[in-house]
Amino acid sequence: MKNSGRRLLSMGSQLVVIAFALLVSGCDEDPVLWEVASMDQVISEYIASNEQFSEFEGILETTGLTSLLSVRGPFTMFLPTDDAMKAFYQEKGVSSYEDFPVEYLNDLALNHLVPSKIETGDFQLGAIRDLNAVGDYLVTEFDGSDIIVNKRSLVIKRNISAANGVIHLLDRVIEPVTISVYEYLAANPAYSLFTQGLDLTNLKDTLNLIEFPYGNKMARTRFTVLAVADATFNAYGISTVDQMIDYFTDAPDSITYLENEFYRYMEYHCLGGTYYLNELESRVYPILSYDNNVDVRISDDYKLNLKSETQEYTGFVIEQSNNPAKNGTVHTINDLLPVFQPEPTTIVHETTDYFDMKQGDYFGKYYMRWFDGQNTFEYIKWEGDYLLYYFKDHDTGKLENDDCLSMNGWWWVQITTPKIMKGKYNMTANLWAGQTNYAVYVDGVNTALIKSTDPAESTSWGEFDWDKTERHVIKVVTKSPGLLFWDTVILTPIQ
Repeated sequence: MKNSGRRLLSMGSQLVVIAFALLVSGCDEDPVLWEVASMDQVISEYIASNEQFSEFEGILETTGLTSLLSVRGPFTMFLPTDDAMKAFYQEKGVSSYEDFPVEYLNDLALNHLVPSKIETGDFQLGAIRDLNAVGDYLVTEFDGSDIIVNKRSLVIKRNISAANGVIHLLDRVIEPVTISVYEYLAANPAYSLFTQGLDLTNLKDTLNLIEFPYGNKMARTRFTVLAVADATFNAYGISTVDQMIDYFTDAPDSITYLENEFYRYMEYHCLGGTYYLNELESRVYPILSYDNNVDVRISDDYKLNLKSETQEYTGFVIEQSNNPAKNGTVHTINDLLPVFQPEPTTIVHETTDYFDMKQGDYFGKYYMRWFDGQNTFEYIKWEGDYLLYYFKDHDTGKLENDDCLSMNGWWWVQITTPKIMKGKYNMTANLWAGQTNYAVYVDGVNTALIKSTDPAESTSWGEFDWDKTERHVIKVVTKSPGLLFWDTVILTPIQ
């Protein structure tokens, strides 16, 4: 009975535990009993009590992760059967998990674990909403009523309830993803022309980067590649990379320069940020240089760069999209996607949506304060007692992604937006100010004095007709001491 000792420390199978004993000798009061909320086993107990998971249990014991799955959670465990583990050993040319280094086993186990409870009813065509325990997205798709994880693992039993989460059984191991978006494409001969284009423009170097030093830790990169298969190029009479270059530019000797038409074409298929299909919204998405955007409209289809006059658009090849990589995802599109200047669309920009702010462990979890208003962030500046990252994941009602910027007392705070497509817009904001009036400046120009009693969503900060696609600086200044919660800036096109 190799697991008999572990049950002495677990709570999942116990009905009650004595939490408070008699404090005074001879006291005749009954002891206070703490009732366990669930009679289900915790995940570690479920695994240990079922012989069909002995291989994965051995990995958990070897790596010391059994204790993690015995605590409160919540967790989602994608659990491979022994048959799945043995098939994985055969693929790797080993006979047991003991043939792998412990470091690899640790990543393998954590790759199957998501630190939140997600039942299959929440799965969509794309990424599971939370990162797994190694910081990667797991991808789900559907084959009829079947659910496939990361393009290969079938969920054979769903939503097994545990005291500290939920378990989904798999017929195949989810191998940790280690390759970049570029390496994914380079390994697939169906994208040989597109891959050569990335090589020749040197975009390969960017898309191959998985992490880089940032402060005292490593930061992950995130990309989305809209890949064009060779078959699509062939339909336009393009069968070699030289033909591809000639199709898009008359200057084949300068294709590594930003202004070159071929470079612009290749870069236009590379987005900054990772967007699986279920994460796409009807809005524009910036390319790597952030000086142009790809327009996405979602209705009866995913429509890239929809032309209003003809209703033509580029779509996705769904079954060849949502391909996971360590630094993003690769989608396959069904046409060339020429460089396009989208019409202005509604932009909702979160004041917390900045790379450097997102690097902290606090992000999306709890409050954080900063006191250096000039050097902490690149695109957020302030003066005042401190800037607060405000996070509340319940009862907010209005906060986008449950967070915003907050200040109190006498203050000013400004953000610099991402590049915004040229055009005419009306600017509003989701901003709440307690017992204070405030002024708004856009690119240094005072637009209006906003009374604190005005509804945040309907308060206009002015109309703007911008003739360049560029960033803009938006500054809010209090006119009397008070409280600020600033969530978003909203730009609505004026026809």
